[in-house]
Amino acid sequence: MQHRELAALYPAIKVAYTKLVTITTDDADQANRMRETTGAEWPFLCDPERVVQKDLDIQEYTDPVHDPMIPYSFVLEPGLVIYKIYNGYWFWGRPSPEDLRQDLRAVFQRVRPDWDPSKPGLRENWDGDRRLHYPYRVRD
Repeated sequence: MQHRELAALYPAIKVAYTKLVTITTDDADQANRMRETTGAEWPFLCDPERVVQKDLDIQEYTDPVHDPMIPYSFVLEPGLVIYKIYNGYWFWGRPSPEDLRQDLRAVFQRVRPDWDPSKPGLRENWDGDRRLHYPYRVRD
């Protein structure tokens, strides 16, 4: 269900200079089936060796037969800085499209000096070297 909701939101995500990725413990065939059946257009990374699960210590220990990962969602700032983490072990812990939209708005407000084009000095910067405007910004 969450991937279907994300698939519906994906056109907006793509337009807004934002990326999604799913990491799964499934093999490539299973991951591709999930991607196709949900309409997901973003990359699915397969980790059947569970390297990510072990590195992050996110084994879902209540299912020892399948050994899945706890379904976490991470909202990242540029540079892979964690802004927010959602623990989706229970369905209601997973972010809704509206949660993600609000989080991404907050991230963009923090990292984009040109978020508000009426901010003093931005017009002058646009007429000058444009360093405060995307994509001309010089990264730290």
